[in-house]
Amino acid sequence: MKYNIAVVGATGMVGRKFLQVLEERNLPADRYYLFASARSAGKEIDFMGKKYDVLELTEECFKGKDIHIALFSAGGGTSLHFAPIAAAAGAVVIDNSSAWRMDPEVPLIVPEVNPQDIKMYKNKGIIANPNCSTIQAVVALKPLHDLYKIKRIVYSTYQSVSGAGMKGFTDLERGIRGEPPEKFPWPIFGNCLPHIDVFLENGYTREESKMIEETRKIMGDYSLRITATAVRVPVFYGHSESINVEFAKDFDLAELKAALEKAPGVIVVDDPKNNRYPMPIDAQDKDEVFVGRIRRDESVASGVNLWVVADNIRKGAATNAVQIAQELIRQWEA
Repeated sequence: MKYNIAVVGATGMVGRKFLQVLEERNLPADRYYLFASARSAGKEIDFMGKKYDVLELTEECFKGKDIHIALFSAGGGTSLHFAPIAAAAGAVVIDNSSAWRMDPEVPLIVPEVNPQDIKMYKNKGIIANPNCSTIQAVVALKPLHDLYKIKRIVYSTYQSVSGAGMKGFTDLERGIRGEPPEKFPWPIFGNCLPHIDVFLENGYTREESKMIEETRKIMGDYSLRITATAVRVPVFYGHSESINVEFAKDFDLAELKAALEKAPGVIVVDDPKNNRYPMPIDAQDKDEVFVGRIRRDESVASGVNLWVVADNIRKGAATNAVQIAQELIRQWEA
């Protein structure tokens, strides 16, 4: 069977990466529809060897098109308004915003971790794509949770400016030129900002809270004790994370490394004698999650430290969403 697929927010940073990944993965598609705001409507995009006109996203645009899958990357407010409209017209929405992630009736999916939860889309016709920093973390943690049962996680993230969209990207460029920031409250060039998204009453940022709550939902374990500190760093692409994990039982370090090497979507780069470890520059435009600096935490009975890196725009957004679409099609055709 061939499917009709829509991309909402097709002209944005993540939307264009959607198109790149769709072209590379060549889904069994009959037609593609590219939507954006009125400001971008009418633009022409080269895609799949053809020229596509970008259509304006309106309340009527899904009617009569028999769209099976709609990939959304257009912001939370747009998703809250338009995702139910697209779902009511028969599409399954795969949404990249934070709007639906913690809705108990909407599955939050990382295909390497919880593909079985996709069937929950039937509740509302919507599947949520997790936060970029959460995606790469759970890809690395799932095989370890299966083996040793995780008790506690400490996240420390080093997140690139592209995670803040084009304005974040531009702020780093402006800083390199010696110009003041427009997106961030302080200069990002030559600096680190321990501040991603807004601060909450408990002193955490919303980004940190997202990682905590999303990890529990994706892993299907609300007993996990998790804390997080999220930091913006002067890197264009690629999020890095120091993840400290405490298990419920002891582990063999060689067995743990072997489990990561076999895990889907993971590449282990862990050769400290030769200065080989994951770096954002090596993960750029790659789909995999890179793991290294694997070592025991000698301060607790059963702990391990991991360094986890991935391309936040690709695996952390576009690729994960397209992988969800591929898994959805596989389940439909099974």
